Amino acid sequence: MLDTQLTSSLSYKLFRADQVRENEKTAAANSNCDMFTLMQRAGDAVFKQCLELIPNSDVYLVLVGQGNNAGDGYIAAMNAKLAGKQVDLCAIEPERILEGDAGIAQKRWLDSGGEIKHFSTELLDRADVVIDGLLGTGINSYIRNEFADVIDAINSSSTPVVSVDVPSGLDANTGQSLGRCVQADITVTFVGIKPGLVTGAGKQSCGKLVYADLGIGNAFQSLAKPSATMLNIDHFKGMGPRDVHSHKGTYGRLLCIGGNRGTAGAIRLAGEAALRSGAGMVRVYTHESSIIQVSAGRPELMVSDSHLEDALQWASCVVIGPGLGLDAWSESTFATTLKHCQATNKPIVIDADALNLLCKQSTAFTLSQSILTPHAGEAARLLGVSVDDVESDRFNYARQCSQRYHSVCVLKGAGTLIDNEKKTWVCRHGNPGMATAGSGDVLSGILGALLAQGVETDIAAKYGVVLHAKAGDDIAQQHGQRGMIASDFFDAVRSLINHNQ
Repeated sequence: MLDTQLTSSLSYKLFRADQVRENEKTAAANSNCDMFTLMQRAGDAVFKQCLELIPNSDVYLVLVGQGNNAGDGYIAAMNAKLAGKQVDLCAIEPERILEGDAGIAQKRWLDSGGEIKHFSTELLDRADVVIDGLLGTGINSYIRNEFADVIDAINSSSTPVVSVDVPSGLDANTGQSLGRCVQADITVTFVGIKPGLVTGAGKQSCGKLVYADLGIGNAFQSLAKPSATMLNIDHFKGMGPRDVHSHKGTYGRLLCIGGNRGTAGAIRLAGEAALRSGAGMVRVYTHESSIIQVSAGRPELMVSDSHLEDALQWASCVVIGPGLGLDAWSESTFATTLKHCQATNKPIVIDADALNLLCKQSTAFTLSQSILTPHAGEAARLLGVSVDDVESDRFNYARQCSQRYHSVCVLKGAGTLIDNEKKTWVCRHGNPGMATAGSGDVLSGILGALLAQGVETDIAAKYGVVLHAKAGDDIAQQHGQRGMIASDFFDAVRSLINHNQ
């Protein structure tokens, strides 16, 4: 979840931590602000979030390291003390005198009568809220044991945590945990939103993400180019009204391919999702043993187990992969489909087992209008790396996948990424309830339907991902996350695609 104190487009842009460090001083000067004033604003923003998280909190535990994050922590501690709170401030090296602006903040804390203590679990146990200012965005190697021990204690406690700029131990650019990482309830990030905070494990570690531009956002944006952009449903105008004189052929002919023996449900979900997303006609090519299961109860789907070449000629675009399998039937079907789409420059969505077949034959096909929809495991196989590699640097591997296959890559997961070789977008919607069988098949059907209706590949990928994720959020809001199933998405997506005009 992302809250923002800024309504401009800057709240949707992502900037690497080094971009913030390199440009914030100039941005502050251009905004008639010095760096210590910026630190004061950061500390103020952190304390404000503590009050909102635990309104009646009396005991604050502020944990600081040695960098500017520590300075922000000292300012937040001063605010809490002035507000009448009991404040325990602990440093990893309590005797160390800090330099620069952080040193000024430290001195003000000491001059006000504040103490700097050694960390103890007793102090943690009695706290109502913890301010985590241990480590900032500058770390890029595994953290030292003295920090790791404190982070372990924080994560073992039930005390709410507000992290300063980034949860300590998290790589702000990649979202990778550097050995240990604070699991925050709120993270207040400053000047620019860092990419590692909005996808994968980093999104989990941040909790609720709050963005504060500290009054220099516009000046900073004029100096730095964003590394990625966040998307939500409000960024899309929708499909618009249909022409009165249109007919079913106007809205495309989508062919969905998959559903091997025992996996008919996957391609059925994709096909029905495509119908509910506005595709004019949907045909399913499936294994002979799956015909009854795919067609039962959904007569609008045209289902066949033969004449694949004819079906491909009929189609204006293709979805392949849900329930496809990895046997001889799958391999033959896959090869025929990709050869046709390559020869005719036909848009195609490649998902699930088709991705596993693609990585075995990646040099055989060049598809200029394709969308790949891997989860981390499939992306790892496509790129010949480990799942841990992918999850440790999702932005990097989404870009590698799109470049290697010259496709739009949709890297699924918390904070799904969309990459088109040149730009990266992050979906702000989505929730853990969507981790359910068939959810990805529904996404493929949505993407195929958008392509069938003439939406350009890049826009179809972005809009389709956002529609799918926002539908998941709407379902969770109405019914809760647990128990969400893939077919729940049909009505939610239909509603969104019609009301988001």
